Amino acid sequence: METAALIVVLVILLALFFDFTNGFHDTANAMATPIATGALKPKTAVLLAAVLNLVGAFLSTEVSQTVSHGIIREESIQQQADLFLPMIFAGLIGAITWNMLTWLLGLPSSSSHALFGGLIGATLVGVGVGGIDFGMVLSKIILPALIAPVTALVIAFIATKIAYSITRRYDGKPDGRDGFRWGQIFTSSLVALAHGTNDAQKTMGVITLALITVGWQSQDQADPHLWVIVACAVTIALGTYLGGWRIIRTLGKGLTEVKPAQGFAAESSTAATILASSAFGFALSTTQVASGSVIGSGLGRRGSTVRWRTAGRIAIGWLLTLPAAGAVGAVAALMINWLGTWGIAIDAVLALVVIVGLFLRSRRDAVTPANAMSDVAESGLAIELPDSPPPTRRQQRVALAKAKRNASSTVPAASDEESK
Repeated sequence: METAALIVVLVILLALFFDFTNGFHDTANAMATPIATGALKPKTAVLLAAVLNLVGAFLSTEVSQTVSHGIIREESIQQQADLFLPMIFAGLIGAITWNMLTWLLGLPSSSSHALFGGLIGATLVGVGVGGIDFGMVLSKIILPALIAPVTALVIAFIATKIAYSITRRYDGKPDGRDGFRWGQIFTSSLVALAHGTNDAQKTMGVITLALITVGWQSQDQADPHLWVIVACAVTIALGTYLGGWRIIRTLGKGLTEVKPAQGFAAESSTAATILASSAFGFALSTTQVASGSVIGSGLGRRGSTVRWRTAGRIAIGWLLTLPAAGAVGAVAALMINWLGTWGIAIDAVLALVVIVGLFLRSRRDAVTPANAMSDVAESGLAIELPDSPPPTRRQQRVALAKAKRNASSTVPAASDEESK
């Protein structure tokens, strides 16, 4: 029992550290576009995101229940409780390792999918296929991962079209749509709030799952304990505020083409998609949703084209996250299967070495778009926009009518010259 208690403590600490990395990894999801358009100063944006992540974590527990009572079969926990706790530990190692590595390299990734991949990979190795509820994984994780970014893209595309249609009289005026900057303060706040309702819940679910595994919480109690909610809310808020600067400092370089109207549309789409998904308990990737919204808002501007190579690279990064984190989690689980308690100790030491090493490595390099590109900023590069957008149909009609008037006015003059 003492060993189980020690592992529970390690799981809780690792889960909270993952929550912290989730905060600094995903800060840009909410604040990329308002910083790029000048709606918010970087320090103000990060502080606002941290506070609203904290608040959002208290608003819902549906996603937490998906993690604690959905992915892993409850009957498997009852039958093999002694195996599950070390597997949760191994899964968290896979998630954190992948999260830190992608943060260092600036690779497009999802903290959420890293967590699910690590847990699934470790459970498959330690318990077997029967330990995973693949129906729940498909309905609550895989399908939302495919549908949510596309939905956000379509909504942002339509919203951008409407925004530019309503304000087309300002075409040609560089500051004619600055009113959208004020709107972005509201919409980016909604995104930060939505991030708290979804991403903080996943760590709550992991801790709750660990408590259920050792019998410290009843399986009939779906909601996490209050102390779990408070700990996860505070941790993700701290990660958002303290750790996001490496990504935040490069946002302007990646999203220089985002205009206030686009940012407003993208953030509205992101917030609506995440809040709706949180209400249904869908554990989606906020990074993918935010990126889909940015791409959709870019396509909504006249004359835009897709850089398919960049878009494809982003998609590959998304697809790679879950299996890559799963592979790391599986290796950590194998170590535990082979060496037992010593395997747990070795995993813990290796995880600490990797985390500290990656952090120290990040301190040695200057922050550049090559090693700290925001996932959302990266998605902004998937759309190519002309320096001067093509004229609208109304502008074309006005120009054609003007040309006809000029032509008709010059014809009589030419006839008078010929008569002379």
